[in-house]
Amino acid sequence: MAQDYTFPDLARTVNELEETDILEIAIYGWGRQGLIPLWFGEGDVPTPAHICEAAADSMRRGETFYTDQNGIEDLRLALVDYHRRAFEVAVAPERITITNSGMMALSLVIGMLLDPQDEVIVVGPVWPNIYSTIKVNDGVARHATIRHTPDGWQLDLEEVFAAATDRTKAVFVNSPSNPTGWIMPEEDQARLLEWARERDIWVIADEVYHSLTFGRDVSPSLLRHAEPDDKVLVVNSFSKSWLMTGWRLGWIVHPPALAPTLAKVIQIQTSGVPVFVQRAGIAALTGGDEVIEDLRARCLAGRDLVCDRLEKWPRVRFARPQGAFYAFFSVDGVTDSLALSKELVDRCNVGLAPGSAFGPGGQGFLRLCYASTPEKLDRAMNALATVLGDA
Repeated sequence: MAQDYTFPDLARTVNELEETDILEIAIYGWGRQGLIPLWFGEGDVPTPAHICEAAADSMRRGETFYTDQNGIEDLRLALVDYHRRAFEVAVAPERITITNSGMMALSLVIGMLLDPQDEVIVVGPVWPNIYSTIKVNDGVARHATIRHTPDGWQLDLEEVFAAATDRTKAVFVNSPSNPTGWIMPEEDQARLLEWARERDIWVIADEVYHSLTFGRDVSPSLLRHAEPDDKVLVVNSFSKSWLMTGWRLGWIVHPPALAPTLAKVIQIQTSGVPVFVQRAGIAALTGGDEVIEDLRARCLAGRDLVCDRLEKWPRVRFARPQGAFYAFFSVDGVTDSLALSKELVDRCNVGLAPGSAFGPGGQGFLRLCYASTPEKLDRAMNALATVLGDA
């Protein structure tokens, strides 16, 4: 049972925040001898040396002072080049703002957009922080569900459109998806953007897993369909693609006129991203293609190892993911994901994230992060088979 940390004189929106089920299961299993933790969204390979050296060299040069609130020009120009190479889109540097992580980018965006009781349509199942961010900003999350079908995960855009009300301020889409691995088709991106233009609604696209795709180099970006002045905010991060989860470095692509507002908000939040961290980002962008290729190959091997085993378990239902690094699967007869996650910790010594953490549509599912070594994944699957398989 989660401990009650509320104080009556804190803001209502903060006191009403609930501990996510991912954190609850992590606390439940933390510290157990030999436990295999596959509940969080990161691999087990440290940041490459050339990225770390770029940060160290920057600090040795004395680049430890305040900086441009929108990010140093060198990094924004490197991102201009990266968008051209990766997505074949032209993005001007004044459309890019550097943030202290992709999560901070989303927090800034949601905080800028929402007045109390404004609504955001969230396409899910999706990672839980977006729900918490909307709630702490006194907003309301409405839902459109990616559904598990015999042909994989599918989104009916009509469900998105039907969720809109007079209070709808934005639509949030995460593609490639955490936790499902679903990738939004380009034709659906174009159709969603056209609808949002007609309704004067912002579109927030979380594309942090853009390079972790199978069968293609990158996932389709909403930027390929957006004009510079469209109400489109694309959030991205260095965390996943370049093995930099602990660095807390991200960016937003936004309409150029929004740059001063973002700078103002960043000024009162963090006063900007440390220059040496931004230098590490430049090193990742300019010398990190091999890092991405190696991680993609590692994730593909992990995906196939895990999915090949899941296919043999009669009680399990899943779709082989198109991107990201998670297997999201249901188990016949399970209606309480958190309870099953705790059972797997107790009986298998393996930590998986409960699907209930990922909003409506996630209950009954489990999420397994397969960005790990084959040896660790094989041990985990052998252990899970004793409960979930036919062993």
